[in-house]
Amino acid sequence: MAFSHIPVLLNEVLDGLDIKEDGIYVDATFGRGGHSRKILERLGPSGRLYGLDRDLTAVEAAKEIKDERFCITHSAFSNILEVCENLGIAGKVDGILMDIGVSSPQIDDPSRGFSFDKDGPLDMRMDQSAKLDAKTIVNTYSKQDLAYIFKVYGEENFASKVAAAIVRDREKKPFETTLELSEFIKRVIGGKPTPKHKATRCFQALRIAVNGELDELKKALDSSLDVLADNGRLCVISFHSLEDRIVKTFIKDKSQGQKVPNGLPLTFEETEKMRLATAKVEPVGGAIKATAEEIESNVRSRSATLRVCRRLKRQP
Repeated sequence: MAFSHIPVLLNEVLDGLDIKEDGIYVDATFGRGGHSRKILERLGPSGRLYGLDRDLTAVEAAKEIKDERFCITHSAFSNILEVCENLGIAGKVDGILMDIGVSSPQIDDPSRGFSFDKDGPLDMRMDQSAKLDAKTIVNTYSKQDLAYIFKVYGEENFASKVAAAIVRDREKKPFETTLELSEFIKRVIGGKPTPKHKATRCFQALRIAVNGELDELKKALDSSLDVLADNGRLCVISFHSLEDRIVKTFIKDKSQGQKVPNGLPLTFEETEKMRLATAKVEPVGGAIKATAEEIESNVRSRSATLRVCRRLKRQP
């Protein structure tokens, strides 16, 4: 089956990458290639684009791009440094795009198990070759571990209540499908109907746990410092507060540099010079959100946040 995907914040990403015709770029989360195709349009004959994705379906879709300037690698974006070292481009990349989280085709395909309103297996693996899936977590993890996942990864107020109910109910029969679980969570939480499905936060939490998304993001951000060339751009699109907080903190910390201990006999100018000498990136603007026009044409863009930073020149 073919599933559509509209790239979010497309123009803003292209502006953020500040694409050079002969530059080297990495789309670390290829998806269905919406951003990649537009990047290729802006590259000249000597430009290069490298794609990564841990979803085997996405890697297969990338083969539709018949362009000698492009190649795809089956890999989680957390391994971006290793991939770029193998390609011989580590430290030479002019721009990296990371579009974090689940893609539209993954959500729209019931067989992938990401959606709480389409019936499918409790899977949620972004990499189909991975062993851990949502069914294993739901049916084998302890009440305490489930509550932690729902609370920390989903920011679910009823985390303990839902975890306890799942552990009790699975003794009768293991949970098998997405609708079975989402309707169960809806009943457990109870209360008046809300615009957002009551299982939304728990499903987000399970997806993050299955794919180790937050740790993957932290590793990818740190690795980007060694992948980017001096003045290279990093563009990161996130879709919920947990991800955006990590990206925001990363940019803030790496742009401040090493703090100089108090009490040293130095002037303010001297301490600032020492601090900036250890800074790794510089923010390029603030948080960027989708326009009203984009949200109207693509409702999934409403929760997207883009942050951009520039790799500072390495100190000798």
